[in-house]
Amino acid sequence: MKATQQLHDLGQSIWLDNITRDILDNGTLKRYIDELSVTGLTSNPTIFDNAIKNSAAYDAAIRTNMKDGKSVEELFFDLALEDLTRAADLFRPTWDRTAGVDGWVSLEVSPLLAYDTASTLAAAKSLHARAGRPNLFIKIPGTKEGLPAIEEAIFAGVPVNVTLLFSREQYVAAAEAFMRGIERRIAAGLKADIGSVGSVFVSRWDAAVAARVPDALKNQLGIAIVKRTYKAARALLGSPRWQRAYNAGARPQRPLWASTGTKDPKASDVLYVTTLAAPLTVNTMPEGTLKALADHGELGEILPADGGNCEEVLAQFAKAGVDVDALAAQLQDEGAKSFVKSWHQLMEVLASKSAALGKAG
Repeated sequence: MKATQQLHDLGQSIWLDNITRDILDNGTLKRYIDELSVTGLTSNPTIFDNAIKNSAAYDAAIRTNMKDGKSVEELFFDLALEDLTRAADLFRPTWDRTAGVDGWVSLEVSPLLAYDTASTLAAAKSLHARAGRPNLFIKIPGTKEGLPAIEEAIFAGVPVNVTLLFSREQYVAAAEAFMRGIERRIAAGLKADIGSVGSVFVSRWDAAVAARVPDALKNQLGIAIVKRTYKAARALLGSPRWQRAYNAGARPQRPLWASTGTKDPKASDVLYVTTLAAPLTVNTMPEGTLKALADHGELGEILPADGGNCEEVLAQFAKAGVDVDALAAQLQDEGAKSFVKSWHQLMEVLASKSAALGKAG
């Protein structure tokens, strides 16, 4: 049995961290669903930048949409929604079969809004309404300014994938925002079954400290952070407050492990999959990691609900001079800036392609 099937049977959802028009057109995404147990999909500005820049599959749509005089940002969201609504339709049977637990796709609001609460909320509502698909998450960053937007989006009935979480504390803050939105819906007599995941980035931790920790600690920090976060998530899910919400029809906000492609060429190419298996969680992985998992992945032990040895490992990093709290804040800020950079590159690519296609047409 493939490790992808084993992971699925364990109760962890495998999502693809990629979207291109090519994998929609040539049947690759459908094959991943049928053969590799893929039950969802995530996207971000970097993914779309690479997809549009490196493929001619979008040219016809760009040529058609540019005639309407739209801005490059409007053009991008038209293209992204075309892809993601098609993907959402492929995953809709999974969404229906699991009663909305699985089968989700994700679209991120403009990263330029990461520190603007009101604009983030307005964009989230608008994009979800335009998509017209119940199984489409809107990605909102878990920044200080993003948290109120997450609460308000959930209260408004918009499913949210909270992105750019790097620590237990950031995850818990996002979970609390989700819960406040759900509790307000319950108090208002509204349905409480609004979907959400909290995306915790993993490999960037190890890349950040690789040059300043001893070899014995390399590629261990991200896993320790996940274990600490998973312990907190399990405690939240088992708390009376959350159980009261479930009794009123709410569904759990699942932890999602993101940035799970291995960056160290000396480490296993499935390191952040085989060590992070746990039920009621999601692992969204790049195509290369997904294929490697199916080819030669072997699952390790299930994540311990009590965090296992995470505090001992984190204490070793503290002795090595790593301030985890400061680094979490730094990584979140760098992540937001990285998406902004990709966003600007994406806008430039669309502007360049539009101009070139206009001349050719």
